[in-house]
Amino acid sequence: MAPVAMLKLSDVLTEIGISRAAFYRMRARGNAPKLIKLPNGQLRCRRTDLDDWLNGCEEAA
Repeated sequence: MAPVAMLKLSDVLTEIGISRAAFYRMRARGNAPKLIKLPNGQLRCRRTDLDDWLNGCEEAA
């Protein structure tokens, strides 16, 4: 089984083209991709979760 690709928050922000502040506003409203908090406090996003979120945005547009 292949390991799941985990993206850093900075990679997610670059890919979707928004600022960190805008991302946290979206997250507070429940409109952001799912994040995972690692034991060291860092945030990661599974590649599949980001792709699913992007596909959902496309359907809503």
